[in-house]
Amino acid sequence: MATSARRSPARAAATPTDVPVVGQREPCPCGSGKKYKACHGRAAAVAAAVAPVARPFAGLAGEVDWVALREVVPAATATVRLNPAHRRPAQGDTPAVEQVTVASVLPLAWPALRRTDGSVFVGLQTGGGSGDASRDVAGALLRALATEPGPPVQLAELAGPTPPERLQDVIDADAPFEVTVHDGFDFWVEGADALTDDVRASLEQANAAVVPTARLSGVEGAYWCRIGERTHLRWVLPQDEDALLNALARLHAAGASSLGEGTRYIGAFRAHGLLVPVWDLAPGTEPDAVETPAATFAQRLGDALANDAPLTHDERRARAGVVSRQVTLR
Repeated sequence: MATSARRSPARAAATPTDVPVVGQREPCPCGSGKKYKACHGRAAAVAAAVAPVARPFAGLAGEVDWVALREVVPAATATVRLNPAHRRPAQGDTPAVEQVTVASVLPLAWPALRRTDGSVFVGLQTGGGSGDASRDVAGALLRALATEPGPPVQLAELAGPTPPERLQDVIDADAPFEVTVHDGFDFWVEGADALTDDVRASLEQANAAVVPTARLSGVEGAYWCRIGERTHLRWVLPQDEDALLNALARLHAAGASSLGEGTRYIGAFRAHGLLVPVWDLAPGTEPDAVETPAATFAQRLGDALANDAPLTHDERRARAGVVSRQVTLR
């Protein structure tokens, strides 16, 4: 009883703003005896949350590729330029920071990293709780820019209110987003001597599990991949979902939704407000063999999108089938 009486007033008086932010798994400073994430950390996360953003990467050049690196591609990087207000001048032996490498994922799921050579990496596949992936990634990036080179940004460091800036505020949103797909995660390596045992083990594990992936060059947002013995094309499309579903339904009803002989449209999933159709490809299909069929399909899709006539009975049935085909590739 005495313990309860001693704790209750302190807990009643404490608010998220009164309690210093600590690591998510550390004891909450309010004295409740709970971990921070289960006590005032939970309230802070709720207070920091913003309304979910349906298309967090809208307004960035290459939105489809931002979504692909976040949700589809296992190992890839792209270089982006910082806006002038967020660039860092050279300091002593540390060079200036004017650009940042965006990576699909970093070792041990680090949100961001400022290496000892001054280069900055930010991971897209690291989670965040604001409801806005653009804001979460920007927060990790700004944290990396504000820290000394060396140690990575940790998830616990991002607890508390999310900065108001979004990627659209921090980087040059109009500059091309040119993706390089990698066979593995060796781009993590700053130098063989710099790898800790944990990072080396993470690298080896990630390389062993990587799904072979290639980005098509003739169309935007389309990625070939091989999962086991099967090959697929996953294509992030930027059009309005309702119009896109109608267009896919028209093509499906006309028998024109495949990418050629031995291929078939198998469904789609949603990612950050965009639709990602998926095709099964013929066994053994290599990326180069998909380039022409994909470009031809893009023309058919454009024609179907331009058709604003009401759907026919067969097209409505096809649309219902298209909508019902939600796929998950592992």
